Amino acid sequence: MGKIDVLNGNKAAAWGAKLARVSLLAAYPITPQTPLVEYLATFVAEGEIDADLVEVESEHTALSVLQGGVFAGARTFTGTSSQGLALMYEPYIRTSTMRLPIVMALVTREVISPQTVWGGQQDAVTVREAGWIQIWCESNQEVLDTVVQAYKIAENKGVLLPVNVCYDGFSLSHMAERVDIPEQEKVDSFLPKPDITHVKLDPANPMSVDPLTAGPMLTEYRHKQVTAMNHAKKVIEEVRQEWFQLFGRDHGGMVDVYRMEDAEIAIVCMGSPAGTARVAIDEMREHGIKVGMVRIRVLRPFPVEEMKTLLSGVKAIGTIDRNVSFAAGYGTSYLELLTAFGGKSMPPMIDFIGGLGGSDVTLEQIKQAIVLTQYVANGGEYRSVTWFGLDEVDIESLFEDSEQEAKEGIV
Repeated sequence: MGKIDVLNGNKAAAWGAKLARVSLLAAYPITPQTPLVEYLATFVAEGEIDADLVEVESEHTALSVLQGGVFAGARTFTGTSSQGLALMYEPYIRTSTMRLPIVMALVTREVISPQTVWGGQQDAVTVREAGWIQIWCESNQEVLDTVVQAYKIAENKGVLLPVNVCYDGFSLSHMAERVDIPEQEKVDSFLPKPDITHVKLDPANPMSVDPLTAGPMLTEYRHKQVTAMNHAKKVIEEVRQEWFQLFGRDHGGMVDVYRMEDAEIAIVCMGSPAGTARVAIDEMREHGIKVGMVRIRVLRPFPVEEMKTLLSGVKAIGTIDRNVSFAAGYGTSYLELLTAFGGKSMPPMIDFIGGLGGSDVTLEQIKQAIVLTQYVANGGEYRSVTWFGLDEVDIESLFEDSEQEAKEGIV
C-alpha cells in the first residue's frame, strides 16, 4: 500500500526520484533547491535508495557526472535553480544534443542582478530553447508524480531527450501539502528498468560520442532532435493515460483545463498561480463571468494544436506570466500563444506580468485580470500588457453602473 504524507515540493521531488529507482545522483545545493539535495543525501545515507551520490564542486560538474552515468547505463537525477542553471549551461546544452534521458528538477528562481534568491520563472523560460522537455507543476503531488512520469517519457526510444520538472521556488519547493506517495511495486510496474543503448561505454564495442560534426550531418542531427521533441507530445499523452489508470490521478497531458466547457473568456497561466486562478474563476463565475483556465503544463514541446483548439472559440484571452521577454516586454505565455496562432483567427489577448522576485500573484490580481479580459471580450480596448503592482488598474472607469455586479469583489 502507498501512504499519505505532508511534503514540501523539494521532498516530493526527492520521493519521485526514489520511487523511480535512480542509481546515480549528483547535485550542488543552491536556494531554493538546497533541501532537495539534503533529502536525497538522507535517503542514500539511510539506505532507502540504492544509488551513488557524487559530491561535486559545482553545477557544471554535477550534470557532467550524470552524462557519464548515462553512458554507463544509469538512471540519473539532479536539480538546480537560477545561477546554478547558468553555471551548468554548457553541459545542459550537451545533454539534449547527445540525447541523454536525464531528469532534472528545476526549482524556479529569479536570476541576478539585482541580487535576489526569491521565486520567479525567469531561469527556466530563458533556457526553453535548449532542447529539454519542460513540464511545469502546479502542486507538490504533481511534482512527485511528474518526476516518475518524466523517466518514462525521456527513456522512450522515440524521444530520448532530457526532461526538466519545473516547480516554483518557495511557492511549492518550501510549502507543504498533502501528498499521496504510491507504493513501490505499482511504480515498478509503470516504469521499467532503463534500457539505454544508443550511447554506451563498452570497451568491447567502442563508439565515438559527440565527435566533431560537419554541417550536413549536424543539420540532420538537429532535425532528428525536432522530430523527437514532436513525438514526445504523443508519448506525454500516453504516459498521462497510463498513470491515471494505475494511480487514479490526472494532472493533464500537454495542458490542463479548468471550467472551459462553456467559457467565453480564458485565463492562461503556468505553474503555481494556477491554483489561485481556480479560486478566482469560481468566484467570478458567481458574478456571471464565464471564465475558464488553460494551464500550460508542457512548455517544450509547446502544445500548439491543443491551445488553438481550446482557445479559438473564446472571445478574449488573458495570460498571466511570472517572467518577461526583454525583447518584446511581454511574458512567455503571451508570446508563445502569438506564435501558435500565427496571427490567424486569434481572439483578442492581453498579458499580465507579476509574481517576480518572490512577490505573490494574488487572488485580487487574478480577479482583476479576469474582469479586464471580459472588458476586452465585450469590445473594449485596454493596454496589451499590465504589470501587477506597477500599473494602475482602474476598474471603475471601464464599467458602467449596469455592470456593477461584475465589479463586486474586485474594486
